[in-house]
Amino acid sequence: IMTQQVSASSVLKPFFLKTPVRVVNPLRQRRHTLPASEFRNLTPQDAISVFEIEREAFVSVSGECPLTLKEVLNFLGQCPELSLGWFEEGQLVAFIIGSGWDKERLSQEAMTQHIPDNSTVHIHVLSVHRHCRQQGKGSILLWRYLQYLRCVLGLHRALLICEDFLVPFYLKAGFKEKGPSAISIPNMQFQEMEYMLDGQVYARRNSGC
Repeated sequence: IMTQQVSASSVLKPFFLKTPVRVVNPLRQRRHTLPASEFRNLTPQDAISVFEIEREAFVSVSGECPLTLKEVLNFLGQCPELSLGWFEEGQLVAFIIGSGWDKERLSQEAMTQHIPDNSTVHIHVLSVHRHCRQQGKGSILLWRYLQYLRCVLGLHRALLICEDFLVPFYLKAGFKEKGPSAISIPNMQFQEMEYMLDGQVYARRNSGC
């Protein structure tokens, strides 16, 4: 990840995390309200919101975004099941976008390709809206995403790249260092990180969401 930054199996299916359906008495006036907090897979219709959050988070720091709007649309069209967005009252506040990969380490090609029917997820980007930072939302969303991936049959690990200052963040989330990444951008160097998905699915922690 260039954070403020995974191959899928043949049986990957979109998986939506929804709030329970509420049964409404038809004799009472129907109220149209949005859930206070919702986690779900992203769709191409979310691409503009995704890109706006990403651009604000990265351009001021590195001068460019991990994913262009075209690439966001491409990944959300090809592998929406490898994404996760956090919405509050219908507004996107944080998101993760991943794609499938088929090699032991990430290469430059992994930045723009989705390789389906594999066991590795490449996490491209994790970003939080500027008004929602310093609230722990990045950690909560990453934890939820990794637990979600554990439930997708055929996935065994997640890979990402990040700058040195973000290594402690991912180590705390359970990632392990694989060493310097082969992927580079002018004036930027990255470390590659790996998270093994095999094992039990952990019960939801008290995240306050």
